[in-house]
Formats: sequence, C-alpha cells, structure tokens
Amino acid sequence: MTPMTEDGMTTVAARLAEWAVAHRPDDDDLALAERSLRDTMAVTAAARGDALRPLTAHLGAAGRLAALGHVLDFDDLHMESTTHISTVCVPAVLGTPGEPGSVARAYLAAAGVMARLGTALGWEHYSSGWHATCAAGAPAAAAGAAVRLGLDAEGIARAMALAVPAAGGVQQAFGTAGKALQVGFAADAGVRAAHLAAAGATADPRALTQWLRLVGGDPDRVDTSGPAVPGGLAVKMFPCCYAMQRPISAVRELPAVRPDEVTSVVVRTPEGTTQPLIHHDPGTGLQAKFSLEYAVAAALLDGRPGFASFTDDAVRRPAARRLLSLVRIEHDAGGDQLLAGEVRLEVHRGGDVVRGALRFPPGSPSRPPDGPELSAKIADCAPDLAAEISTLTWSGAADFVRDRLPAAGPDPRRRGSAPADAPA
Repeated sequence: MTPMTEDGMTTVAARLAEWAVAHRPDDDDLALAERSLRDTMAVTAAARGDALRPLTAHLGAAGRLAALGHVLDFDDLHMESTTHISTVCVPAVLGTPGEPGSVARAYLAAAGVMARLGTALGWEHYSSGWHATCAAGAPAAAAGAAVRLGLDAEGIARAMALAVPAAGGVQQAFGTAGKALQVGFAADAGVRAAHLAAAGATADPRALTQWLRLVGGDPDRVDTSGPAVPGGLAVKMFPCCYAMQRPISAVRELPAVRPDEVTSVVVRTPEGTTQPLIHHDPGTGLQAKFSLEYAVAAALLDGRPGFASFTDDAVRRPAARRLLSLVRIEHDAGGDQLLAGEVRLEVHRGGDVVRGALRFPPGSPSRPPDGPELSAKIADCAPDLAAEISTLTWSGAADFVRDRLPAAGPDPRRRGSAPADAPA
C-alpha cells in the first residue's frame, strides 16, 4: 500500500487528490472554466506565427499547446499564487483522453490544485526567484490529467508525486524562449506522470510534501475549502507580464499627455510588485514584456499597448528609448503579490506635473472583464477565429485544437507523421 499519511496526518497529495475527486463544480466554477478556455485558445491562436513555434516541435502535445499559450504573456493569472493557471491546465486536460463530459471538471481539478499548491508555496517562493507557474504547474497538470484518465484519489496522489522532479523553473528565464518552454515542460511532465500512475507506477505521495517544504512552501497553507479556484483568475488586457498591467492602466487613466512633452516620470509602487520586471533597458520585444520602464513608454506612445508594441522594432523606436531613460522607479517597502498596495505616477512635462494612482487594473478579479472587453481581446488575438472562439465550449475544445491550431498539433518532424499544417 502506498503511504497516504505522514505523522498520522493525511499527506498534501492525498488531501488534494481527495478534493479533486470529490469536488463538484457549481455554476460559477463552470463559468470560470468556460471563460478560461476561450481566453487560453485566443492567446494560443495569436501565437500561431510566433518564432517559438518550431522549437515546440520538441515538446509533447500538452507542452506544445502550453508553451504557445504562454509565449505572448497574454494568458490568465491567479493572484494569490502568482501562477499562470490556464496555460498549464487547459493543455494538460485537452491532451489526455477521457470521457467528453469530464474535461471541464478535470480542468477545474487541475486549476484548483495549482491555485492551492501555489498559495502554499507563498510569496517567499516567488520573490526568491522561482517561476511558480512551473513549480505548482507540474503536479497540477498531473492531477488534471489523472482525473481525465479516471484515476481514483490514490492514483491522483501518485501522479502528483511522480511529477515532483519537474516542479521547478526560475525567473531568470523571463525575456527569453525559456520562460514559455519551461511552462511547456511542466504540462508535459504532468501528463506523463498521470499516464505512469495509470500504468501502475508506484510513488510515495509524501514526496509532494517533502518537495513543498524544500522549496520554501508550507503544507499547512493547503486549504481545500472554497470554490474551485479561490480568488478567481485575472484576465490580462495587454500582452505582457501581469506586473505591467497596473502601471499601463494607470498611465492610460491619466489626462492626455503628449509623449514629446514628457521630461521625467516617477513610478512609486511596493517593491514586491516589480519582482518579475528584470529588464530595465530592454533590447527585444520579449525583454520588453518584463520592463516597467517600457510599460510606461509604451502606454504613453501607443495608448493601448498591443502586439505591435512588443516587437523588437517597437522597443528600438527612438521615442521609446527616450522615454525609457526618463522613467525613475521608487519602491515602497514590502508587497506580497503583484497587486499589493497601489501604483502612483508623476509625469513631469516642463513645469507641470500630472499625477495618478491605481489599485486594481481592468481584468483583475476586482474589476473583471465584461463581455465586450473579452470579445475585443479575442478579436485582437485571432480575428479569423474570433466568432468560433467566442462560442467555444469544452465539448468542442479538442477538435478546435486539432483543426484550428495546427501549430500545436503533432510534431511534423517525427518520422511517419504528416506535417501538422499540411492539407488533408
């Protein structure tokens, strides 16, 4: 019998597995799952032509979909755990066979495990440089895939334990292809672990608790109460790191400012809120997605920063380079998540100063996107597929990936397979 207790207490893996089996989604859970599916499919469709696509051929099916869904940094975020939940959990359950009616429930099981593990890892884990999406993502993907495969609680717990070796990833990858690829690694590892558990591979569920402690988490923080995803999910309105959503929105809410009149910009924000923004003088579009200085410059220049704002050429615009050099960041002490406190702005233009402050940006759980905002995002991401994505349900999601997202389909380089985007 695989050990399911430690010191007389149920293991973290067993508690999460029992929750995943027992949870029955309510209407709010299912609405979140449907929104997450459409948002994830939209941002994945937007990456069909990204330079990462050829590299994803070396990943498994779930990993290809996950990496493409994350490369534009336009996918959703769980604030309490600082994890990109859907870009891992949607591919994991769509890439695993099972009863058609089980896929939404499997997604919510994976998302709930990821939210709870990420919250148990805590801000200290993220602020020390770990990429929590990968750390919590691998066991979560295993849980979702195991639910799809019909495993019981004991099997799900083994699957999560088997995913522990892949539960890592670091923030130094931000601004490179490595960020999206390591998210793909996590999704692939979780699916692989679930199949191994289904095939009878043994594992000790206590491994998940040991891992959690070793990487700075607290098993006592694992709370299985509440909705499937406690706190809900934030939807991004701009294709860049979530830490840039609030500064961009704050600039957009200022009175009109002509960029050529700006002489300096002061940004005041809690120190923790800039943790992932490691590129202060970005030279590429990918680096710019993790630059607070560029967030300000792009918002001033472009109004509503979109895909065109995060190209290499856009970052190298003389006007953008000038504004970058004028931004000064002043940190308040502390901050235990990306929306801690508020961001305050001072935009100087000659002798005038325009000031603004913002607590919650559009798309955050406190300011959830409405239907028109979501429709606009989907249309920006995939104008040719917008109508289909806007009405997509979980029952048709696997077919949508196969038929409409060939970039995430079978590896055309593998011997004996036809190119995924070749005519039938």
